[in-house]
Amino acid sequence: MPRPPGSVAGADTPRGAPRADDLIVEAAWLYYHEELNQAAIAARLKLSRASVVNYLAEARQRGWVRLYLDSEVFLGHALSAELRAAYGLAGALVVPDDPEAGFPDRRVTRAAADWLPRLLAPGDWLGVSWGETVLRLAGQVPRHPIPDLTVVQLLGARPAARGFAAEICTTRIAERLGAHCINLHVPLLLSDRDLAERLRAEPVVAEQLAAVARCNKTVLACGTCEDDAHIVRAGLINPARLATLRRQGAVGVICGRLIDAGGQPVPTEVEERMIGVTLPQMRGKEMALLVAAGAGRAEATRAAILGGFATHLATSATIARQLLARAP
Repeated sequence: MPRPPGSVAGADTPRGAPRADDLIVEAAWLYYHEELNQAAIAARLKLSRASVVNYLAEARQRGWVRLYLDSEVFLGHALSAELRAAYGLAGALVVPDDPEAGFPDRRVTRAAADWLPRLLAPGDWLGVSWGETVLRLAGQVPRHPIPDLTVVQLLGARPAARGFAAEICTTRIAERLGAHCINLHVPLLLSDRDLAERLRAEPVVAEQLAAVARCNKTVLACGTCEDDAHIVRAGLINPARLATLRRQGAVGVICGRLIDAGGQPVPTEVEERMIGVTLPQMRGKEMALLVAAGAGRAEATRAAILGGFATHLATSATIARQLLARAP
């Protein structure tokens, strides 16, 4: 028999008992604020321990309880200090490696998501990149409204095999931070250069691109140039062409645009047909949080930092050590 709306699986709800929502709130208060254990809560509320477990899980699922890692712990890590000194970063967050994570370095995206609101202030314009790493971060950002914050999609839409479209990343972050959201309602890649130029000149699109240029802060990942890179999966470049560009020095991808080991642009023929942020617009930001998660990201991450695309870095201990081994 299905449970009534608002009830929780395994809850003890005899007639005349408090409403399930009240019990969820009470259980969460006792656990997180009064620091009672689950057995003590069960005794006080006259519930089974299983019900208390379910109520606490429900409180987290509904977003009534926000759990986050204290990023200050990781910011004070010895590797963090070494990275800041070696690469001139304003901040570096290094988290322990997670060899059992289904997604590479899930801990990195979680810690970066917790850190992001602390790097923002009322009145900021935050530009959001795309990709699997940014999507993962977007879903983990705590609900932390920031007054007068604007979140901006940095590049146009492009169907992606794994669903990490730019508009999804932007919308999720804006929703969690209570921000005004500006999506770039155009395709990322057009069929020819003239069409792209005409579309950029359209007043509505020109206004959206002005918002892109206005961003004083960004959150981004730097993709790799491997055959399974997200620019290949999104259909921007085919593997054969990317292999040629690798031989020409390409090691990383920022917002669909390639860079070499020193962070300098590696031009491609598709760029004239793209609509979105340019590499010069990504440099010199007041704050640029680069999230480096997953195996094989050290070279691309190093290139992004050397190119001036990052002021803050969130990464794993393994990548941190690889970066320090090749410090400038």
